[in-house]
Amino acid sequence: MEAPTIGGVRIRQGDGATVRLRRGASLTDLAEKINVDAAQLVQVLFSLGEMVTATQSVNDDTLQLLGAELNYNIQVVSPEDEDRELLERFDLEFGEDEGDEDDLAPRPPVVTVMGHVDHGKTRLLDTLRKANVAGGEAGGITQTIGAYQVKTRVDDNDRRITFIDTPGHEAFTAMRARGAKSTDIAILVVAADDGVMPQTIEALNHALAADVPIVVAVNKIDKETADPSKVRGQLTEYGLVPEEYGGDTMFVDVSAVTGQGLDELLEAVVLTADAALDLRANPTMDAQGVAIEAHLDRGRGPVATVLVQRGTLKVGDSIVAGPAHGRVRALVNDLGDNVDEAPPSMPVQVLGLTSVPGAGDSFLVVSDDRTARQIADQREARNRAAAQAAGARRKTLDQLFEQLEKGETQELLLILKGDSAGSVEALEESLSQIDVGDEVSLRVIDRGVGAITETNVSLAAASGAVIIGYNVRAQGKATEQADRENVDIRYYSVIYGAIDDIEAALKGMLKPIYEEAVLGHAEIREIFRSSKFGTIAGCMVLDGIMRRNAKARLLRDGVVVVDTDIHSLRREKDDVTEVREGYECGLTLGNFNDIKHGDIVETYEMREKPRA
Repeated sequence: MEAPTIGGVRIRQGDGATVRLRRGASLTDLAEKINVDAAQLVQVLFSLGEMVTATQSVNDDTLQLLGAELNYNIQVVSPEDEDRELLERFDLEFGEDEGDEDDLAPRPPVVTVMGHVDHGKTRLLDTLRKANVAGGEAGGITQTIGAYQVKTRVDDNDRRITFIDTPGHEAFTAMRARGAKSTDIAILVVAADDGVMPQTIEALNHALAADVPIVVAVNKIDKETADPSKVRGQLTEYGLVPEEYGGDTMFVDVSAVTGQGLDELLEAVVLTADAALDLRANPTMDAQGVAIEAHLDRGRGPVATVLVQRGTLKVGDSIVAGPAHGRVRALVNDLGDNVDEAPPSMPVQVLGLTSVPGAGDSFLVVSDDRTARQIADQREARNRAAAQAAGARRKTLDQLFEQLEKGETQELLLILKGDSAGSVEALEESLSQIDVGDEVSLRVIDRGVGAITETNVSLAAASGAVIIGYNVRAQGKATEQADRENVDIRYYSVIYGAIDDIEAALKGMLKPIYEEAVLGHAEIREIFRSSKFGTIAGCMVLDGIMRRNAKARLLRDGVVVVDTDIHSLRREKDDVTEVREGYECGLTLGNFNDIKHGDIVETYEMREKPRA
């Protein structure tokens, strides 16, 4: 039986069989799965109006379109499933404790400190740790994620608590989005003299979305203007009802300056953990966990702050963290001391990785360096293909022809970063309402809360986007990277300034509008024949001017005979540039010679029209 023809291509069809492909797969990958030539798939897609090369990363929609045409059920594997399958090929599993109940041991709770800017989050941790964390920060604002462990005594037992201090709630969300549930309890810090603020609500929403218990620390209780009952009342409206009001949320009044209430806060965290959570892990298995923060240190190379979730991380272990891998050369605890091992819930800095992992990337210990390198390489290839597919915009033949007909449609790409989710949303909404016609469009490809990062700059460089910072600045080396890669970063503190600038930029991208302006009319009254110049029209200028090389059209009984230009213009025996109303002249029209007495020559020019 002959294979059917699809779009002029003879190709074997499937019988509804399921084909699993990774995100960002190419036509070559699909061709290998269904045993056909990749060039045939290119032709099929071309006939469907899609232009894709054989090795190009293809987005999910295009793969589904091709699968439906060939009668295959294309199943695009999610990044989580793909990572799980990758680990299964190496007989590894992430996210589960090995062994039975007897192998599990209690572990300290991991607490994330969240809240509005300047409500005292870092000062609170600083007081808890009795170490000057805030002193080394630019302007007193947290620049990187820190993880610290503190000791407390509850019911005559020594207990440890691990604290994570985040620079913004987007880091908290990024970890959760990657499937790494790194936090057990959230402490929501609210200033007693300031009350609930926009970022307080934002932090609360992040904590609720992560489904973690919340303890509220009402800070700055030592101030004269402090009103802790107001804070309790405000948070009740958002579902956090204090225990003294009959609810189940523990509220603790604290002062990061005087140290008041800090022991009660630590006790509240321990009691909440004991009551709501079963915090146990196997400390004897190979270590697994999450990278909280990572950076490139000039002297030590890639340094990752990791939180061990299960198992014990030891010096000398072969480790893979996201697309990075290596052998652990040293472990440094939160006090700056070198340690030989890190048990569950302990945060440590890891030295020895070959590259910098991303915040929220999972890490695990494997049997040898070779396995670590293979897993890391495949993860990196997968991430690169997925990013290419996500960045590739589908362009059909119809769209291409339309753009060719009316001139290339231009698009302004933006990345929005702001100090709160509300301001970013308001800015995006305002920008989307700018109307400059169909020729130019505006697309926001990424938005977020917090400082402008190197990741934002990398995305802008790859896509040609402009970064808009609303009440935020670039952090770390993002400014240097932006200068190096010629990425335009614009800072605004007033939302209307951003709107006006973007509107001006969009109008600047528009092609100019031209309108016709009539210069003058002349009537042909005599016709002269010349072997050198052809047919010469003897004219009287009725109004306006006749100008040499100006556009002209010949009108006969009000009908346009030809659209050309004035090739030569003379007055008596002299060549002239222009002849005004009321004067006679001789002229020739391009290469057109079929002129008659009484014809009208109309000259005009195209002038740029200012946009409204």
